[in-house]
Amino acid sequence: MSDLPVVKVDEMIDAEGAIVVSCFPTVSMVSNIVAHFLVEHLDLQFVGGVRDARLPAVCLVQDGEPLPPIRIYAGEPNCTIEGCNQLIVILSDIQVHGRLALPLTEALFTWSKEVNIGSGILIDAFAHGVESPHELVDDDDSDETLLGIGATQEARDKLIELGVPLLKHGVVGGMTGVMMGEGRRRGIYLSAILAEANPTFPDARAAARIIEKLDLLFPSMKLDPGPLLEEAARIEEQIKAMLSHQISASEEGGEEGNNILYG
Repeated sequence: MSDLPVVKVDEMIDAEGAIVVSCFPTVSMVSNIVAHFLVEHLDLQFVGGVRDARLPAVCLVQDGEPLPPIRIYAGEPNCTIEGCNQLIVILSDIQVHGRLALPLTEALFTWSKEVNIGSGILIDAFAHGVESPHELVDDDDSDETLLGIGATQEARDKLIELGVPLLKHGVVGGMTGVMMGEGRRRGIYLSAILAEANPTFPDARAAARIIEKLDLLFPSMKLDPGPLLEEAARIEEQIKAMLSHQISASEEGGEEGNNILYG
């Protein structure tokens, strides 16, 4: 596929066998909260990002440093997946629109193959009864559901081992839908964990349920649910502040607002 986004990662990073946690925002910013928590709690380092003319013309500024809206972080926590000695987090602060989803998926998978990534987990969320990129059949009446999708049997078995029930029926949209479909076609060890979330605000509690499952993959995290929720709530406030100042940009790169500064 031509005209792919450019994925640039520090060549000094040994990504062979790494597990990649991809966090693209949809319902309730759950994936963003998970990503920010992992980056902060595991002291992951910024190692790269994605460039493409179809992305909104914005950058994130942290401590005076400009960063791309789709960023890549890396670190070396202990992992329970055989051969995994590196964690890579893809953190997006923007929603990826339909026409860019497939080219971006292609670019990420091409990079993953080149550096011999071991496996991947997509973090997402869904809500009942509201407009959502996902239409899932959830047999659980509670509002604390986790559902999983595996591109391979090995990935599905791992989700069951983690205590994440598999999604039986549904339509999954956005980057998660495209990446899972392509992952199945290519036989990639790829899974997705989706949390049922409150659609009215960034849901830190839904994010906490996902992080507790990720804790089973990374024993070094040693997460206690109490402090976890407190920390997630703090990150939730950061996300709310970021959202309140976010620039509205169209897929076609329409008119932009004034530069946004916040401290």
